[in-house]
Amino acid sequence: MRRWWEGRSLRVRLMSIGLVGLAVVQALSSVALYTALSVASRHDLDRRAAATAAQVAELVTGHRLPDPIPVTGTESVQVLDARGRVLSASANGDRLTSLLTPAELARARSGPVTVPGSRLGMTSTLRVTALPSSPAAGAPMVVVAEPVADLARSQHILVVTLLLGFPLLLLVLGLVAWRAIGETLRPVESLRSAAERVSGGGDDERLPEPHSRDEIWALAVTLNSMLDRLAAARDRERSFVANVAHELRNPLASLRVQADVNRRHGASEADHADLADELARLSALVEDLLVLARLDAGEALPAPDPEAEPRAVLPGYATAADDITGPEVRVGALAAGTVPMTRIELERVIGNLVDNGRRHARTRVDVGFTRAARDAVLSVADDGPGIAPADRARAFDRFARLDEARDRDRGGTGLGLAIVRELVRRRGGDVRLGTSSTGGLLVEVRFADQSDPGTREVPRG
Repeated sequence: MRRWWEGRSLRVRLMSIGLVGLAVVQALSSVALYTALSVASRHDLDRRAAATAAQVAELVTGHRLPDPIPVTGTESVQVLDARGRVLSASANGDRLTSLLTPAELARARSGPVTVPGSRLGMTSTLRVTALPSSPAAGAPMVVVAEPVADLARSQHILVVTLLLGFPLLLLVLGLVAWRAIGETLRPVESLRSAAERVSGGGDDERLPEPHSRDEIWALAVTLNSMLDRLAAARDRERSFVANVAHELRNPLASLRVQADVNRRHGASEADHADLADELARLSALVEDLLVLARLDAGEALPAPDPEAEPRAVLPGYATAADDITGPEVRVGALAAGTVPMTRIELERVIGNLVDNGRRHARTRVDVGFTRAARDAVLSVADDGPGIAPADRARAFDRFARLDEARDRDRGGTGLGLAIVRELVRRRGGDVRLGTSSTGGLLVEVRFADQSDPGTREVPRG
């Protein structure tokens, strides 16, 4: 049963649930209606009989009882003495034999009783009400009999009506529900058909959004938002591949030319130096690409040791700074502290920022580490041309080309800042670009400070 149910369409399942629920409600409603009408009809029958008995009792008490007793409709009336003998009766009543046996008469004092209609020559069952003519002991009893043929006939008509009307009503409501559910699910079918046509190759592929502001509209909006994100990711991938191809073309072409020249004319020391520079640039580009690929895949950078605990920010980096050629790298007063990065990640961040500053600085690159409020701030500033505020967001794009004063044709790969931002954001930090005190570029890397409150500033440089 479960396998059959799960194999049906949503429309069929909704219809089945709705019709079963409607059938149960209608069945309960029909039973309640039949019961309520039957009780009301019997109550009305008993009320009329009691009213007739009360009128006859007044005639008995006033000694004005006519013979025969006048009645209306199909009622039959008898007046019995204390011994159960018939004192008077209606024209259609038995004048010799009591309609009720002594036991039935005793029960009738508490409420109406039912007796066979054959006692009065009728085919219908009789409902008999008995009422004493006065409170006095031994007072005559007034017995009123009402045939229940009309009540049984009305109950039969009601049952037939319900049995015939119930399936017809269920059928009509089922057809209406089938059409309504189909119209409701039409946008879902449109979404499914449109999703089948999405190939991933176009830039304007979208799903139709229904006009109604309901859950299906919200689903369509969400799916279109997902398609937009996928298209953006596809565009970034295409741009990345194109930029990689473009960036690798120049150093490879240069290597081919230099190798050809060296092969034909012999290699001088300068030629070897140029070839080594191109190889270094190509190696740096490939290394940066591999780092970005690992970060995009959510992998950690390979570390020389298995430890992944946060490390002190700059201890151990002064030696590396001494090896940097070009403009002077000044390591300022450093506050002892830690950041949530492994040593290999921290060295990559600091190395990329210092290399970036060294390429564009005129005379100096300043490196510092401070604690501001609850943040640990690593700053690298140079006295180069800087980056215009309008270009700072774009500076983090991969292979971004800025103005010629800050381009990457001076040895960079165009991926340094992108790698720094990826590494820092993965560890819960943030990277901000600004203007240094000398007018160059200021790069600030901020983390929530994880230092021991008792640490003190350690002067270096």
